Amino acid sequence: MASYSELMAQAQNLMAQAEQARKDELASVIADIKAKMKQFGITTADLGGASGGKKAGKSKSGAPAKYRGPNGELWAGGPGRKPEWVRAVLASGKSLDSYLI
Repeated sequence: MASYSELMAQAQNLMAQAEQARKDELASVIADIKAKMKQFGITTADLGGASGGKKAGKSKSGAPAKYRGPNGELWAGGPGRKPEWVRAVLASGKSLDSYLI
């Protein structure tokens, strides 16, 4: 029976081979996906992928923002968990009045 270190070396070798096989096949898989997208008129938006990411400072609620944080973060001041920057300001003993918009 093989020792632990021999089995670990074999496992690392197999993982390296698997990663190389993935890299070798990647270009053809991407080309196939692009061809099928073109054939069926599919866009990246149809796939639900990231289209520019989340906008900074965008509030989840419909309430207008009442406070602007030190890095431009917006907060409406409603019920629920306070943002990290608000908790940090309050923990330092400061008032939120200086962050009112």
